[in-house]
Amino acid sequence: MVKAGSESKAGYYLYIIPGMLGFALVVLIPLIANLAISFTTWKGGNISPRYVGFENYQRLLQDSVFWGAMQHTLLFIISMTIVPILLGLVLAAVLFDYIAAQFSETWSSFFRAGFYLPQILPLTTVGVLWTWILNPFGIINAVLRALGLDFMAKNWLGDASYALLAVSAVIVWVQVGYCLVVFMSGLARVDPSLYEAAELDNATWFGRFRSITIPMLMPEIFVVALTTLIAALKVFAPIYVLTSGGPDNATTVPSYLSYYHFFTTNRVGYAAAIATLQTAMTIVLGVIFMRMQSKQTAGGH
Repeated sequence: MVKAGSESKAGYYLYIIPGMLGFALVVLIPLIANLAISFTTWKGGNISPRYVGFENYQRLLQDSVFWGAMQHTLLFIISMTIVPILLGLVLAAVLFDYIAAQFSETWSSFFRAGFYLPQILPLTTVGVLWTWILNPFGIINAVLRALGLDFMAKNWLGDASYALLAVSAVIVWVQVGYCLVVFMSGLARVDPSLYEAAELDNATWFGRFRSITIPMLMPEIFVVALTTLIAALKVFAPIYVLTSGGPDNATTVPSYLSYYHFFTTNRVGYAAAIATLQTAMTIVLGVIFMRMQSKQTAGGH
């Protein structure tokens, strides 16, 4: 005899099937195929892949371009995760605790929408816009020359010494809005009486920010840190649109390096090895962050 509870659970499982099928087709099967290809040498097309074991991974560990790309990823973790989180926290606190209180909620919403605008722009549009701004005859250099600071005018995207910093600045500009909106959503659940009580105790704005805003936003901070960290580890589109990994591999990252070997050098097995190692790093860091969040949540209770 089948229990009623079992029948109801079986009904719920039916709703999981479409999602599981989509996950299998879009994520799981390509992941397994990529892992299998990483143990082969293959030029794609109708040519049969040849099994070479760990040869691609051994070559990868000795590839200076790959390790340079990993170093660039560390900088993008700063520009996609650390800096936007810090700026987002400060801006969210200013808009919530000062602009909305001293002026109006309308002004706070206006500035929030302005900061979020880069998030909804197509990345190709962002790339074209910033290419115009950062080129040798762009607005930044024009302003510097108008101010008599010609020596500071640079070929921001064409000079290997400045390209990585220029791309990082663009990424910060894009990412801040996402962090700001999430943090302001989190602040909406904070009891305003906490800030009122702190003001009565003559707490400074920074004191309220440190003692109330940051502790109350810890769940949102963990979520934003995890999502932006994953985005930093697999960053591709800004590099592709702005610099294509150049000049002289100055902005190459693992995702773009994998793409380059897939479609330019036709070293498909080697490209798959890069993608596999990148995926493994992302999973490991994701698990670490989730465990940290679980411990922080348990400690809070």
